[in-house]
Amino acid sequence: MRKFTIYFIILLSAVLYGQSKVGSTAAPFLSIGIGPRAIAMGGAFVATSNDVTSLYWNPAGAANMKSSGALFAHSRWFADINYNWAGAVIDLGDAGVFGASITSLDYGDMELTTLREPEGTGGTFGASDMAMAITYAKALTEQFSIGGSVKYISQRIWNSSASTIAIDLGVLFQSDFAGLRIGASISNLGGNMRISGKDLNVQHDIDRTIYGNNDQILATLDTDSWPIPLTFKIGLASDVLDIENHRVTIAVDALHPNDNDESLNVGIEYHLLNLISFRAGYKSLFLTNTEEGLTLGFGINYDFTESFGLSIDYAYQAFGLLNNTQHFSIGVVF
Repeated sequence: MRKFTIYFIILLSAVLYGQSKVGSTAAPFLSIGIGPRAIAMGGAFVATSNDVTSLYWNPAGAANMKSSGALFAHSRWFADINYNWAGAVIDLGDAGVFGASITSLDYGDMELTTLREPEGTGGTFGASDMAMAITYAKALTEQFSIGGSVKYISQRIWNSSASTIAIDLGVLFQSDFAGLRIGASISNLGGNMRISGKDLNVQHDIDRTIYGNNDQILATLDTDSWPIPLTFKIGLASDVLDIENHRVTIAVDALHPNDNDESLNVGIEYHLLNLISFRAGYKSLFLTNTEEGLTLGFGINYDFTESFGLSIDYAYQAFGLLNNTQHFSIGVVF
């Protein structure tokens, strides 16, 4: 299984080798982290994944959940942008783990303006992003698990939209040494996105040098297609302290995206009495011209019975000149 993990990482590296730093991708919302727990740890979660948000960070981590569960996460972004994520995982026993999730980003209503009416027409238009995914994960041994997701991605602005299909793949290896875990994932391996819709219909004059010809021929603007944010991550996590009522986990992720330079995310999590958790992290180390940085958060987890528990988590993420963002979630295990 260790050899399989190494081969998987080499394969993913080969897939991403030679990907140009295009500087721009479609559906950038796919790169926004999910869940206050992971966000508070600076996004260093590929090897730590063991809850419902594994569906986003590393599908293989869902196989390490000890029960079924569901989680809803809400993020308050800049300019009144709302970012919501909901996911659920069902433990099928020896058959593996099945999961489903949906991501929604709503930009809100914006005032409609035109060249003739720059102050506004009195109408509004909206824009939104959405992704739906189904996931399957399985622990092949007590130490090694694999997982994958298939998702439908869509972006819409007013009467135009673009969509594509993508997959996520992940592996997770848990060693017997100091709780060391090694994870790897590739996210958003899929097709390009091209926007289309009736907003691209125009009236066009084929040759303005010809007097008296039809200058209002119906035409459609042909837009370029853009790749989605393909990202390869390798993560390490270790329980540096694991005694009764106390556990400290440190994690680091290395990121190789197709639309930016490589960077590191680091994080730490302290569990007290298996009830309260405190977290901190730092995002985008060694990445120039980034506003991301310090992350902080905490969580409360309470088991009402042996088969039912509730968790509430919060995270704060600094964004430099862009101020900050707040993240909240509530989850259940059953």
